[in-house]
Amino acid sequence: MNNPKQPDRPLRRRQMPPLRALQAFEAAGRLGSFRAAAEELLVTHSAISHQIKALEAWLEAPLFVRGARAVSLTAGGRLLLPVLSEALDSIAAGAELASGRGAKGTLTVQVYITFAVKWLMPRLAAFQRERPDTGVAIATAIGSWGFSGDMADAGIVFEDEALEGVEVTPLYSGQLFPVCAPSLMKGDRPLERPSDLRHHTLLNVYTAPDNWPQWLAAAGVEGLAANQQASYDSFLLAQEAAMRGEGVAMALDLYVAPDLADGRLVRPFGASIPQAQPLCLVCPMHRARDPRIAGFRAWLLQEMAASAPTAT
Repeated sequence: MNNPKQPDRPLRRRQMPPLRALQAFEAAGRLGSFRAAAEELLVTHSAISHQIKALEAWLEAPLFVRGARAVSLTAGGRLLLPVLSEALDSIAAGAELASGRGAKGTLTVQVYITFAVKWLMPRLAAFQRERPDTGVAIATAIGSWGFSGDMADAGIVFEDEALEGVEVTPLYSGQLFPVCAPSLMKGDRPLERPSDLRHHTLLNVYTAPDNWPQWLAAAGVEGLAANQQASYDSFLLAQEAAMRGEGVAMALDLYVAPDLADGRLVRPFGASIPQAQPLCLVCPMHRARDPRIAGFRAWLLQEMAASAPTAT
């Protein structure tokens, strides 16, 4: 039986430089050194030089300015490098997915220390039960942190701007409000109204310097002296100081919910202000469909929806 004749289709032929030459250029451009590229690719310095010369001949354009002690990219090289780096990363990710290895292994996630201690760590065991083939390695960060795919597979950060080459998934938009130990609600200087804060130490997170001024302005409190403040580099430390009765801390509802539920902290006032930036999961754009990241993203969204406190 003859097969029906297939319609003629024009052949598509990509005009591609040699892959080894592209790899040599990408490594040298990214590392800023032919020698470092040779060490990474496990070839000789002269092999890197030869491959890059071959690529320049193919392109009929120089890619590097060669000096006596160093090399630098030409304008053309600067244009090619980011496109090529992203393409090679995508090829590597695609090969990992096709092999099936992408669904297994350890996922490194960089997070703020407070998020790790107060929210993520108590829930990780549940994630591991759901996805036993995916381990999670937590790398903590304090303060402002710009995500880099060289540091971690994904990150959980406060972000209000789109990042170039990065997939951003909003997870949670929270509320900020003062918290303190129950003991501060009574005694000689009880916290009954926001103006009573002038009699107490304000526990400030200096990586989030606007939180107290914005809440005080919203509550109509003016003139609190700067010397009433003690400063910490994370919400975690400020909340711990508040639990010891050392003052009043500004807290994010997501972080402080367990301590409020257990009575270790209380809310002296009902007023709250919105967190300026949403909490987001970020990862390199070409890794967005990585099964480990996709699974972790789906689990995060589910857990956030189930555990998010009700703002008041």
